[in-house]
Amino acid sequence: MIAVDLTAEMEPRAVPGPVRSASDERRHQRVRVSVLGRYMLADRREYPCQTVDMSPGGVRLTCAVLGEVGERVVLYLEHIGRIEGRIARRCSDGFAVQLNATPRKRDKLASQLTWLANREMLGLPEGRSHERLVPTQPGVTLRIDGHQEIQARLIDISLSGAAIACPMTLPLGIAVTVGSTPGRLVRYFEGGFGVQFLLPLSADRFHAGMTL
Repeated sequence: MIAVDLTAEMEPRAVPGPVRSASDERRHQRVRVSVLGRYMLADRREYPCQTVDMSPGGVRLTCAVLGEVGERVVLYLEHIGRIEGRIARRCSDGFAVQLNATPRKRDKLASQLTWLANREMLGLPEGRSHERLVPTQPGVTLRIDGHQEIQARLIDISLSGAAIACPMTLPLGIAVTVGSTPGRLVRYFEGGFGVQFLLPLSADRFHAGMTL
């Protein structure tokens, strides 16, 4: 299997100014990466999102609240951190952002995307960039595939997921709602499994006593 290397696709310098055309933007190689995050529009309100694909020059997001073409947006993405740019086009389920970054920042993005793309291709474990807390009230109700309910125990939680102690064997990828927080089963371990939330939890309510 050939590993992805985005560093070879880098342009020599970032291009400031107005939003570029789609053909110009495609000079960067895009890869499909699915990471959770949040974005802030010009009104300074934050909303959850998930990436669809990304390059050092742009990213396409799935999200509920659409901004205007040309509007400035600040992104906080898991494994990547803070980036910013302007909305280049709107889609039915989100929008695409042309990133505004220095050459050094684009080099860093290329390395991060190479790692993320190869991790998904090779089936490597999920990274754990978020702080994980042990909840003070670990008992939780799980809703499996939208209907069956079972009782389980939270081992720990983060902004992007939870480790759950449960004796049941469930299929990888199945929809699991943890309390009222939707997610999917992404990995197994002895005595339980890990759930990745479909959208990240809000950082302002993240604490050991929170309820999901």
